Amino acid sequence: MKNYITHDEWGIVEEGFHAVHNEITESLMSLGNGRMGQRGNFEEGYSGKTLLGNYVAGVYFPDKTRVGWWKNGYPDYFAKVLNACNWIGIDVKIGEEVLDLNTCLVEEFRRELNMKEGVLERNAVVKLPSGRRLKIYSKRFCNMVDDESGAIQFSLTPLDFTDIITITPYLDGNISNRDSNYDETFWNEIHKETSFSEGYLILETKENPYGVEQFQVATGMAFDIKINGLKTDYQSLPARREKYVAGVVHIDVKEGDELTVFKYAVNLSSTNYENEHLLSEAKAYVSKICKKGFAQLYAEHSQAWAEKWEKNDITIEGDIAAQQGIRFNIFHLGQTYTGEDERLNIGPKGFTGEKYGGSTYWDTEAYCIPFYLSTAEEKVARNLLVYRHKHLQKAIENAEKLGFKNGAALYPMVTMNGEECHNEWEITFEEIHRNGAIAFAIYDYTRYTGDESYLSQFGLEVLIGISRFWKQRITWSTETNQYVMLGVTGPNEYENNVNNNWYTNYIACWTLRYTLEVINKMWEKETQRLNEIIFQTNFDLNGEMADWKHIIEFMHFPYDPARRVYLQQQGFLDKELLSVTDIADQRPINQNWSWDRILRSCFIKQADVLQGLYLFEDDFTVDDIKRNFEFYEPMTVHESSLSPCVHAILAAKTGLKEKAYEMYVRTARLDLDDYNNDTEDGLHITSMAGTWMSVVKGFAGQRVKDGFLHLNPYIPEQWSSYSFRLGFRGSWLKISVTQEGVHVENTSDQEVTIFINEERLFVPANETVKK
Repeated sequence: MKNYITHDEWGIVEEGFHAVHNEITESLMSLGNGRMGQRGNFEEGYSGKTLLGNYVAGVYFPDKTRVGWWKNGYPDYFAKVLNACNWIGIDVKIGEEVLDLNTCLVEEFRRELNMKEGVLERNAVVKLPSGRRLKIYSKRFCNMVDDESGAIQFSLTPLDFTDIITITPYLDGNISNRDSNYDETFWNEIHKETSFSEGYLILETKENPYGVEQFQVATGMAFDIKINGLKTDYQSLPARREKYVAGVVHIDVKEGDELTVFKYAVNLSSTNYENEHLLSEAKAYVSKICKKGFAQLYAEHSQAWAEKWEKNDITIEGDIAAQQGIRFNIFHLGQTYTGEDERLNIGPKGFTGEKYGGSTYWDTEAYCIPFYLSTAEEKVARNLLVYRHKHLQKAIENAEKLGFKNGAALYPMVTMNGEECHNEWEITFEEIHRNGAIAFAIYDYTRYTGDESYLSQFGLEVLIGISRFWKQRITWSTETNQYVMLGVTGPNEYENNVNNNWYTNYIACWTLRYTLEVINKMWEKETQRLNEIIFQTNFDLNGEMADWKHIIEFMHFPYDPARRVYLQQQGFLDKELLSVTDIADQRPINQNWSWDRILRSCFIKQADVLQGLYLFEDDFTVDDIKRNFEFYEPMTVHESSLSPCVHAILAAKTGLKEKAYEMYVRTARLDLDDYNNDTEDGLHITSMAGTWMSVVKGFAGQRVKDGFLHLNPYIPEQWSSYSFRLGFRGSWLKISVTQEGVHVENTSDQEVTIFINEERLFVPANETVKK
């Protein structure tokens, strides 16, 4: 673990420049606004360890994936969210010396991500190779209001010299992804132009053979320069080369003077604008934000963050590391997805890195939906589900490629447009439990919001497609007189191509059961709409429902009667059952062991059986859950970011409070402390929602039963109190848990009844009730 980030309630603070960890810090201090994002790179050039990253939501490239071991049904491409035009760049020369912290002596340094206001600030004093000393200050944000723009304040102060400083604000499209083959680039230049203190660059993704649309992105900039806060006359000399535009300014600066550059930039993509209008729209957008100016843009942006924190903040008293961890996770979730566009989703790295291609995974449904349900307006979570409905036909086509038929739908493991684009066979073909996560998210949404209109409008069609897939994916075993599921990979990706993964079998049967319930309910209440769906999907009402009921009754679930635990897969007990304590010096095993050795071991990457017990806890007793937890947890290495939160919730439910806190700290500070030595690649955005769940569903025991909000809270002994906010069916509540009891503040104009420790509590509008 790394331990160089200062503990702070509202900030991610680096005191002193840790060059060896710079890529980690760049990940931690990434900024975004739902439309665009930027890693925490320096504005000026840096020749040391760095991963330059600028990303535009919804823009990607279908990179070739066909290789020597290509199989029928394989996806044609791997979708990469592209490193886009560098809009933050400001090159600096002091006389003839280039400002580069890698070649300077860094005397003072402080870099802080202010999570309360969504801004990245840096203060530094450096000694140039010539011995001259320079003070640097920068402040930037990706605007949450004008959400296709960003703004920068960049200041330089000579401390012991007078000289000409050359400032070159630029836009640079000569970039590539780190995982590109031979530094291959993915952009072609369409247009560039410069004028006084402005520049525009339009890039287009290269042609591809897969029929995926080409994207255009127009990046525009404007800048202004002041000396000691006052306007100054300057000349901006245009500079152009391939995929690059800049303005070059030479200014005489005296010792002690502060030279400040204000840079404004926009990124507009063809997903939102017609190609022929991109340039004019970019110019109009730049003009709009320039007229507002840095101070107004920052004030509006800060206010937008204040409104977000009113809905989603969690406060923890007595444990500053825990407080920092939870706010860090909430902050990145809030800036990654805003719910404004149902065409967008949540990539595992968000706007913080390139790993995983930046595409949509099952993480959204399994982990992120609960967070957005409770902390944002209802439409935000609804749009995540609408996103999947929009891709239903693609899911059916994905299933057809694998030999399924009659409307069976297999949602992709990884996607940008509904097509599968994951290029590992054991994931593409076998990790089919993702289908169940989407079905469960539909249930979770309707359970939480009470909005059953989603089922008739969108949800049932998706459920039918998924249920048809499960029906065709199982096999009848004459040996056992049961249905079995062969050749799958469960959530634990450290086992591949296994038979009867318990979690996959269970969620398949649950999906069939839930789909039947929805059909029966619509038969009673919305017969006309049900008949429309039956016609549209060519659904055999009697035959298909009878088949599903038979599968539910006769599905095989591996079980060990001696230990009274559900077996992760059919042959799990054939393995040597060890504990992670036996291999403490060899972790993480994914960086120290061969893949063959991992697959043969008992060690578990992430919650698998326990994932099912978490989702379907009402189907099991507390003793069942605890017994399985105590069997599997000692074998779990948590080398997936999605794992610790599930363990934290189950440990809290079963009274294992020390383990619950341990798992909370691991999930909350996974990236901050770089537990798995991979933060430099980008943050684990989707698992961050699990951190929120560890507090709200774990320590506070939040559940929804029979249309009512239930809480069963306790306080970890390391905390003196904690509070969180919840939106529930039109009401907004602040729940405060202390050693003395629970306070429920209703901050809305609507009264609400909830349950605390199974006791009914009526909370009038705009009042606080203590329990």
